[in-house]
Amino acid sequence: MASKPPKSDPVQHAPQVAEPLRAAAGLPAIGHTLRIAQRQMGVRRTALTLLRVNQKDGFDCPGCAWPEPEHRHAAEFCENGAKAVAEEATLRRVTPDFFAAHTVSDLAGRSGYWLGQQGRLTHPMYLPEGADHYEPIAWERAFDIVAEELAALGSPDEALFYTSGRTSNEAAFLYQLFARELGTNNLPDCSNMCHESSGSALNETIGIGKGSVLLDDLYQADLIIVAGQNPGTNHPRMLSALEKAKANGAKIITVNPLPEAGMERFKNPQTPQGMIKGAALTDLFLQIRLGGDQALFRLLNKLILDTEGAVDETFIADHTHGFEDFAQAARAADWDETLTATGLTRDRIDEALSMVLASQRTIVCWAMGLTQHKHSVPTIREVVNFLLLRGNIGRTGAGVCPVRGHSNVQGDRTMGIFERPAPAFLDALEKEFGFKPPREHGYDVVRAIRALRDGDAKVFFAMGGNFVSASPDTEVTEAAMRRAKLTVHVSTKLNRSHVVTGARALILPTLGRTERDLQGSGEQFVTVEDSMGMVHASRGRLEPAGPHLLSEPAIVARLARKVLGERSTTPWEEFEKDYASIRDRISRVIPGFQDFNARVADPAGFTLPHAPRDERRFPTATGKANFTAAPVEYPELPAGRLLLQTLRSHDQYNTTIYGLDDRYRGIKNGRRVVLVNPEDARALSVADGSYVDLVGEWKDGVERRAPGFRVVHYPTARGCAAAYYPETNVLVPLDATADTSNTPASKSVVVRLEQSTAD
Repeated sequence: MASKPPKSDPVQHAPQVAEPLRAAAGLPAIGHTLRIAQRQMGVRRTALTLLRVNQKDGFDCPGCAWPEPEHRHAAEFCENGAKAVAEEATLRRVTPDFFAAHTVSDLAGRSGYWLGQQGRLTHPMYLPEGADHYEPIAWERAFDIVAEELAALGSPDEALFYTSGRTSNEAAFLYQLFARELGTNNLPDCSNMCHESSGSALNETIGIGKGSVLLDDLYQADLIIVAGQNPGTNHPRMLSALEKAKANGAKIITVNPLPEAGMERFKNPQTPQGMIKGAALTDLFLQIRLGGDQALFRLLNKLILDTEGAVDETFIADHTHGFEDFAQAARAADWDETLTATGLTRDRIDEALSMVLASQRTIVCWAMGLTQHKHSVPTIREVVNFLLLRGNIGRTGAGVCPVRGHSNVQGDRTMGIFERPAPAFLDALEKEFGFKPPREHGYDVVRAIRALRDGDAKVFFAMGGNFVSASPDTEVTEAAMRRAKLTVHVSTKLNRSHVVTGARALILPTLGRTERDLQGSGEQFVTVEDSMGMVHASRGRLEPAGPHLLSEPAIVARLARKVLGERSTTPWEEFEKDYASIRDRISRVIPGFQDFNARVADPAGFTLPHAPRDERRFPTATGKANFTAAPVEYPELPAGRLLLQTLRSHDQYNTTIYGLDDRYRGIKNGRRVVLVNPEDARALSVADGSYVDLVGEWKDGVERRAPGFRVVHYPTARGCAAAYYPETNVLVPLDATADTSNTPASKSVVVRLEQSTAD
């Protein structure tokens, strides 16, 4: 039998600390996975559910967006994916009785972990103005309330429509269509907080904001550089791909301020030999100082230029633009400045260069460690320069590989979830649906929070996610949300965003990926796009968590009919009954989805076109791949300060906390820890086990404080520290963002450590 959720919030005042592990997965991962799954689902449900994860006739994992291999193991899931499935397929329920027993004030004092552990939401719930209890509400009345508030706005641009990556292609397409028929491009989404820097840089340099490699390319690469990414925790199934690449002869360079167990040794739980011995993955570990990646790649580019025969001159002449300006900037790279920016030694960089020059096919993978700095966009542009120099885009086994986080976060953007839509996309919408979409750009996440704070936005509608916990500047974000007239969350589980509300609030419970979706025309399936542009079907098989749940497409369709009424000629009722009709419309609006219904019938799905990868054609403003030249930037670190990055524990996925342990880093039963290099700790007179407040320091004297963190001596890069989010999101001011992309700069927070003022 599945256990009941915790009745009280666990106290985390004294986390236990042990030595970090030097290997990931293996038998411990299997044991932990099964314990978590059985506590949530029970034995029989665990077996029936996990064996359908990421299978061709099953459902797409609601966790990360890593693609499935052609030949799939019966257990094609990782530890964290199993936790995500278990929390969705849990037998625990949050019913109206739960809300009757708990005031919103009480719930607001609970941890995110405790809230998430209560189980699945079963009924639409409504918080009237001035009330402190949610109460059950009929679906029709819930839609009436949203319609009333939207009708009362002075402009459609006073409404915000946020999207989490979990949303299917079909739901995302309907959601953006509804918002644009209403009259706004206010479609902030979780991409704004993670890979927006990647999209900004890649669109400018290669003409498409997506990665250029497929899974088979990793298997055929000579060299894979994994920069600013921790696959062992964030994308564990990537370790299997790296293991296969190594077996095929690839070398791997890891660029990271923290040593990570998964990149040291991977014990593949899918094979007996893997579980026992495992495979060493990293050939060269560059323990870089936070924010030094642009300087590293700039110097490597200088050294490549200085090496006779190293540059692919034919590719550059035929396919690129801006080489001379780039080369002039690269040749000016300075060794001393690079060593200061990176914290690396000359010998380590020379060793990396030797591996680069020996490789004919190079891939660079990255994640938040590159995208969440003030200078993230020029950093990623420098990565593109690095690949272009040796012709490593549009070649088998080579290319750019931004590793997206949440399942279908990339698909949502493809479907039009974007506050700055391309004119061609809006033209296609207008032609297909016969209305004039708004052309003025909308709000991204940071601008949406500002709009709520300043009274320029009054209705906040979220399709999934945990906006309050995911966003920066926690106190400012929560105060902004409380200024809204109405907040609405389409959700499967309880989270902090449900208890930081506007004057009125709605919680609308929806089906999960694991659940059967029956509509008027029969059983439905949805589709998703993975991190490498593959589109495939996802079919849930479990009975829904309750009879009052609606699917995401049904929620959007019914809301659109209620709000837009007769002024919309869109067949919303048909879309709700038959998702194939949605896919027919997608096929006529979005390039690459021609014959969508026929092609997605293939159990393996299909690959979206990618001009740089497929044709070495670059749809940029110049018609070629663009070299770029920008000044080298890196964070300055005043004396007596550390550079902090926010990161995930191994027991969490984004803002969802599965447990209070970080097994790979040796942390147990606690999350308020700060990892500090022992030499830095001694210089700052900070003892292991002492408690400090983290005080973030920003320009113009702006400070933010996060109290009560236990110091853990840890082998981080010198001058660098790390702590978990969302607890540390409070340290990142709303205006501290990346240039161009406006992504919160959560990976380079200058902090001082003060004796703790926490109780």
